[in-house]
Amino acid sequence: MTYVLGIDSSTQSCKAVLVDASSGEIVDQARAGHPGGTQVDPAQWIEALEEATAGLVEKADAVAVAGQQHGMVTLDKDNNTVREAMLWNDVSSADAAQQLVDELGGAQDTVDLTGSVLVASFTGTKMRWLRDNEPDNAKRVSKVVLPHDYLTWHLGGREELTTDHGDASGTGYYSTRERRFVPELAEQFLGHSVQLPRIAEPNEIVGRTSTGAAIAAGTGDNMAAALGLDLQPGDVCVSVGTSGVASAWSETSVHDATGLVTGFADATGAYLPLACTLNGAKVLDFAANLVGVDHHGLSEMALAGNSTVTLLPYFDGERTPNRPHATGLLTGLRTDTTREDFARGVVEGLLCSMLDAINAVENAMGHKAKRVLLTGGAARSKAMQQLAPSIFGVDVVLPAPGEYVALGAARQAAWALSGEKNPPRWEMAGLTTYQGESNPDTVARYQEIRDLTANF
Repeated sequence: MTYVLGIDSSTQSCKAVLVDASSGEIVDQARAGHPGGTQVDPAQWIEALEEATAGLVEKADAVAVAGQQHGMVTLDKDNNTVREAMLWNDVSSADAAQQLVDELGGAQDTVDLTGSVLVASFTGTKMRWLRDNEPDNAKRVSKVVLPHDYLTWHLGGREELTTDHGDASGTGYYSTRERRFVPELAEQFLGHSVQLPRIAEPNEIVGRTSTGAAIAAGTGDNMAAALGLDLQPGDVCVSVGTSGVASAWSETSVHDATGLVTGFADATGAYLPLACTLNGAKVLDFAANLVGVDHHGLSEMALAGNSTVTLLPYFDGERTPNRPHATGLLTGLRTDTTREDFARGVVEGLLCSMLDAINAVENAMGHKAKRVLLTGGAARSKAMQQLAPSIFGVDVVLPAPGEYVALGAARQAAWALSGEKNPPRWEMAGLTTYQGESNPDTVARYQEIRDLTANF
């Protein structure tokens, strides 16, 4: 039996799944927590990695790491970390991001060069922040790598530093058109030249663990999730967790000057245009707390309610559309409005917000989705499952609950081990398809309120 180990080193934890390389069946798994905060000592990721993989890595013939995107890990000339890693959710570099977009000639020129409009999450903006706010630390930086690069390097005995096209495309100094790093951009951002990791091919073996297992290139978390879900042309994956994400497979690089869609590369040699919202499952948390029920109760109420209340769920500002100072808005209330009507309006409002993200990806790609894969914590809601087809206007497929980032990393490891041209085909068990009549009236009410409040 051949086993592969997929590792998901996320913001909150490190998860490891041991998988049968021939079938994709998970045979064992473990996890370990990460510290909170937006700046973390990478040594703590290593501790969690070793805890989560103990007893599993010894059984694996190949391993791959999928990591949280964008984080900046800085190393000095002796390969020691210069400072704590700045994570994707550290917004200190928001002003630096705008400064860099201006330096590069504006949004359109930035997108043409890098595939995305730079925002605070991108690695390059953190490099500029470091230059301007910690000049002594900035001068010590000899190498800049991403979280998954750092862990892959550690697993391989700290020899060659490597990355992949998917994760590299979220740095801000990578060209999606030319599929290469642009080192002169990294130099411009930080103020001096630095060594960047070598970009490995999607199915390349980049090293060996101390136990002899092959190490695949690894990738970013969104790219690994797409690989774990086996995202196909015509699919849009909608993941509703703390935030909401809509992503799709694309054969060509996508360049959206509006900034709504980031034009990432994926983990297979293609591309993964992606739109993100700020308000995801926490919208359901808010509503459940307000009416005094759990999530199951909120779902049951929503399915029993009428589609009369409209929610604009921008509670903590919004990114798609870009309204950082927005707040939530509820309309359609009458004296005969019930708690059930309110619950339905909340679920439909969240789905309409995700439809905006889907539409942004569709517009950037130039074609419509054929189906939507619904994942994330909020996908467990029966109301979300059953109402989504009427809002999205296409069939909605619900994969079985699973660790798809770690599973995608395992699939990449199996691919590297096989030496084949394409990733192995693993049967996805437990798929459920939901269909429903389109509900254009609810979507139109939402869009009218969204557009009327554009300048609020």
